[in-house]
Amino acid sequence: MAQTYIWQLQDWPQFRYDAEAWARPLAAARLEQGKALGHLQQIGLAETVGVERQIWTEEAIATAAIEGEKLDLETVRSSVMRRLGEEGAGQRANRNVDGLLDAMQDALRSYKEDLDDDRLHRWQSALFPGGTSGITRIAVGRYREHDQPMQIVSGAVGREKVHYEAPASTAVPKEMERFLARWNETRSKLKGGVDGIIRASIAHLWFETIHPFEDGNGRIGRALIDMALAQDADTSQRYCSMSRQLLANRDAYYDALNAAQRGSMDVTSWVLFFIEQFKSACIASQDIVQAASEKTRFWSRFSNIELNERQRKALQRMLEAGKEGFEGGMSADKYSHLTSASKATATRDLTEMASAGLLVRTGQLKSTRYWMNIPGWAAGR
Repeated sequence: MAQTYIWQLQDWPQFRYDAEAWARPLAAARLEQGKALGHLQQIGLAETVGVERQIWTEEAIATAAIEGEKLDLETVRSSVMRRLGEEGAGQRANRNVDGLLDAMQDALRSYKEDLDDDRLHRWQSALFPGGTSGITRIAVGRYREHDQPMQIVSGAVGREKVHYEAPASTAVPKEMERFLARWNETRSKLKGGVDGIIRASIAHLWFETIHPFEDGNGRIGRALIDMALAQDADTSQRYCSMSRQLLANRDAYYDALNAAQRGSMDVTSWVLFFIEQFKSACIASQDIVQAASEKTRFWSRFSNIELNERQRKALQRMLEAGKEGFEGGMSADKYSHLTSASKATATRDLTEMASAGLLVRTGQLKSTRYWMNIPGWAAGR
């Protein structure tokens, strides 16, 4: 029996949901959103930039990772720093990374504007600057036009499993016309009863169901989440990372989307899933803000201590990694690898920092480890 998808239903795209079912989860998510935004407003400019840098970097790496693409952390961080006007950002180096960040940045920067085909086409074009996905040439800067079914499949050639089939390419222009009309209509009504978080969840499902491009639909669909949430909070500041949260629950994310696309027009289950992911993303954002404050306090406490370039670099890396980032603590071997110092120099540098109180030392001989002197960061504290 042939599978029926929601876009084939007579009442498509009249999404329905049980408002009572998500009332309490939505209130809980709103509480965490308020905390995340409030914490950002309370910290200083330098800390805010650091938080945005981390969230931006995590968001870019995660949205690519969901699609199976691994981006280099330092390349992404450098590109993000350049966008935030930070020193030491370096030169533009990777067209794919910069293209992804260009699209993500435009989604926030233009949140007060109507959305149209041209903007979406430019986002998709930025994702594929060479006009290829891998080594395969694809339609870039326009909706898909091929005659073959647009399917999401897995498995070896000849034994593929079809997870989803989108509307035919010939239907895409009309489908996108309806999608964009509804997007722009609801954007103007956000303060008049349309809940922004619910709107973001429906918009993402709707866009992914149409799957209008030959490639890049997932990344663009998550950029639309960012834009919708910016419209909801009325800010272009990136205050949480939904892609990082969805990556952490990638299988559940795909399962929830797939179930919604195969069911009825009642998408309550999908909305509930989205609300929970949004709440968790806001809680994670609060943790990032707290860590940023701890880093600022750390540098302030030890501002009178002279550090060499190696020591400052190692401390910065340890702070960026966070309390769980350097598994097992910093060792002389790790320090040597990080700074290109000899083993003797590494041991001397670490001993000096421990004596000055910047680091906490545990263990002896080969088991000696060093931890940031921040409450809760050192092993056993």
